[in-house]
Amino acid sequence: MAEFVYPPVIRTALAAFKALDVKISVVGAEHVPATGGAVLVSNHISYLDFIFAGLGPWRGNKRLTRFMAKDDVFRHRISGPLMRGMRHIPVDRSDGQPAYDAAVKALSEGEIVGVFPEATISRSFMLKKFKTGAARMAAESGTPLLPVILWGTQQLWTKGRPKSLTKRHVPVTIMIGEPIELTPQDKPVMVTRRLRAAMSEMLDRAQRDYPVQPAGPEDSWWLPAHLGGTAPTPEAAEAADEAEAAAKAESRAGR
Repeated sequence: MAEFVYPPVIRTALAAFKALDVKISVVGAEHVPATGGAVLVSNHISYLDFIFAGLGPWRGNKRLTRFMAKDDVFRHRISGPLMRGMRHIPVDRSDGQPAYDAAVKALSEGEIVGVFPEATISRSFMLKKFKTGAARMAAESGTPLLPVILWGTQQLWTKGRPKSLTKRHVPVTIMIGEPIELTPQDKPVMVTRRLRAAMSEMLDRAQRDYPVQPAGPEDSWWLPAHLGGTAPTPEAAEAADEAEAAAKAESRAGR
C-alpha cells in the first residue's frame, strides 16, 4: 500500500527539529529488523514520544511504525486525519480488544507496531509498571519485541509542564536495544519483567551518557530525583497519577 501521508510527516518533523537544532542521536539502529513484524516498546516521558520513537526504525531501515494511541487523538479535527493517514491504531480504553486484534493483524502482515507499556507519561521520568499487552501481542503474532528508550524529549513537552516546542539545542537520545525473541513456552508476565529490566538498563545508560546537565537549580525539573534533579520520585509520581485518575472518575460520575 502506498504511503502518501507518513513519509511527508516525518520529513516535516525532521525539518522542524533541524531548524531548532534538536540534536537527535540514534543508538542501535542496526537492531531494527529489515523486514517482518516487531513490537516496538518505548518508555513514555513526553507527548512527542511517538514521533521520536518512530524515528529509530526510520533511520535504521526506512521502516514505518504504526503506533497504538488513544482514540481521542483520532477524533481531533487536525490530528485525526493525520493519524488515520499514517495508519496508526486507535485504542478505546473502555474496550481494548479491537485495537489488540488490529495490532496482531498488522504484526502478522509484517508491520512494526509501537506500544507504550506504561500507558501514560511518567512524571518521574523513570520506568513505571509495564502492562503485558506488548508481550502477548508478540507471542500471538510470532514477532520479536524491540525495546526503545527515549531521553531528552521531556524537555520539549511533558505532563505538568508548559510546552517548550521552540526550545533550541535540546539533545534527544533514541536508543534501540537488541530484539527479544519469544518462544511458545514464555509467559507474558515473565517476558514483561525481562523486557522492563532490559529497558531499565538502557535508560540508565542513556541518562549517564546524556551530553548536557541542567543549567541550574531552576532547570533541574527534567532530571530524575535520584540523579539530583527535582522531578518527582516514582512514589510521588504514582500518587499524583492516582489522584488525577480519581478526579477524572469523579468528574465523569458527576456528568
